[in-house]
Amino acid sequence: MHEPRDPGPSAEQQAGDGEVGYRGVTACSAVGISYRQLDYWARTALVVPSVRDASGSGTSRLYSFRDLVVLKVVKRLLDAGVSLQNIRKAIEALRSRGVDDLAGITLISDGTTVYECRSPEEVVDLLQGGQGVFGIAIGGAFKEIQGSLSHLPAEPVGVPEQDVAPVVEPEADSVGDELAARRARRRAG
Repeated sequence: MHEPRDPGPSAEQQAGDGEVGYRGVTACSAVGISYRQLDYWARTALVVPSVRDASGSGTSRLYSFRDLVVLKVVKRLLDAGVSLQNIRKAIEALRSRGVDDLAGITLISDGTTVYECRSPEEVVDLLQGGQGVFGIAIGGAFKEIQGSLSHLPAEPVGVPEQDVAPVVEPEADSVGDELAARRARRRAG
């Protein structure tokens, strides 16, 4: 007889009520970034894990669901060619908002400036003014992250780190990084 499978964290837990967190490897997989990017963004305070930051060698960061949504937005903005400097400004504006508030925001950019829109009318006004080139519906990123996390591990929050099974996080310069993997393939042949 099969035991019932643990369905994982509920939507409420994923939505950032603070009951579960996600390690760096899980965050990378859910968002589609390299561990090197995640590490750099955390060290430069672009997206700092809100559940638990690393506190020295051997400790791991723990990200909330909201952190993962913000990471996904950063990735999409970078993919669209927005500078890291302008992304930092946009993320600062988003940091103060809760998860529910984030879901109703659409970011529009012309590749230089990032505009925040809260209604379809604002999006249309911005586009009619010739301002927008691409848009990111944060609610869509929210749903995408929820889908990605459905098969990835979460950690209970409030449990001391030493009581949680260790997960080996890749080194920042491991071959798991896309660029490093390309270099390794080029050297190999």
